[in-house]
Amino acid sequence: MKRTEILQEIRRMRFEEAYGGWQKGRLSQEEAAEILGVCSRTFRRQINSYEEDGLSGLDDKRLTQASHRRAPVDEVMALGVRYKGSYRGWNVKHFYSWYAKEGGKRSYTWVKNTLQDQGLVLKSKKRGSHRKKRDRRPLSGMMIHQDGSKHEWVPGKQWDLIVTMDDATSEQYSMFFVHEEGTDSSFQGVQEVILQKGLFSSIYTDRGSHYWFTPKEGGKVSKTQLTQFGRAMQQLGIEMIPAYSPEARGRSERMFRTHQGRLPHELAAHNISTMDAANRYLKKVYHPAFNKEFTKKPLEEGSAFVPWVGTHIEDTLCEHQERTVSPDNCVSFEGIILQIPPDKYRCHYVRVKVKVHRYTDGSLSIFHGPRKLADYDENGNLKTKKKEKVA
Repeated sequence: MKRTEILQEIRRMRFEEAYGGWQKGRLSQEEAAEILGVCSRTFRRQINSYEEDGLSGLDDKRLTQASHRRAPVDEVMALGVRYKGSYRGWNVKHFYSWYAKEGGKRSYTWVKNTLQDQGLVLKSKKRGSHRKKRDRRPLSGMMIHQDGSKHEWVPGKQWDLIVTMDDATSEQYSMFFVHEEGTDSSFQGVQEVILQKGLFSSIYTDRGSHYWFTPKEGGKVSKTQLTQFGRAMQQLGIEMIPAYSPEARGRSERMFRTHQGRLPHELAAHNISTMDAANRYLKKVYHPAFNKEFTKKPLEEGSAFVPWVGTHIEDTLCEHQERTVSPDNCVSFEGIILQIPPDKYRCHYVRVKVKVHRYTDGSLSIFHGPRKLADYDENGNLKTKKKEKVA
């Protein structure tokens, strides 16, 4: 029995007791009305209704009348059919964003309750107590999160989704699929942020081996033994901050749960099964829509981003390896022989220490100090020499 029905039954019983006391002369109308918590005039009206219609005359008519705001049955049924037809398995918030986008006028609560009443979505369990959330940074660009999530984004295929987002606003600056998370994907995400917004103050990551060197398994990371990614961040003046538990990365973890609840359904709805097509959908449709729905306003006006005024950011955000030039002006790099072409600055580079840069697309370059000596493809073939540039 609903709470309103229980209360109505209690009101009937209390009226019968007060009415009986008045009938037998034990109570005056004023005393009976006081017991019921109403004025004597209301009590007299209740007497008239009771004597004309019995106990049913005391019922609150509002409980038996349909609200003028109640949705028509056809609309309620149509919502269920719509959900079962194209959106089965979507969580309510995800479904509601598309429902509203397609012209739906009802509230989120109405949609949620309607789907739950029809048994199409389950009611969430009550959340337990948890630790206080870490406060967001007040300005965008003060802290960037980067993380990856391996998931079956399309049937039968496990990909990593790499996301680089702002701590202050939850805006996703970079989002793309790769076969496996690693140094190259981390460089790509950071490069996209810098080219869009500029240099940021710090980056918050897990303790993956491409981010950090950890001398003792499960222990603290080394701040002196740098990975390729750590070296690049140091060059750019960006502070790296390690996370020591999944709870510490709660903002990223919650964001990935949202992506895992939404993206597979959207990719399936558009018959997308390849990574190239999925990345195009991310860039053109999903990424802008997600930011529009979830980006928050920063606590303070302004930005901590510093405009990138250099050139060729890719020469910093890539793998650097030191090599010594052999007597034939060649450099050996992981089984590939790179021939240094002659140039006007010196006759040869024999026994000179140079740096080999390997870029995220697999191509290579050789640098002597700030000067680039040559470019090569991933197989070590010399490319047409371009105008020299400073790293």
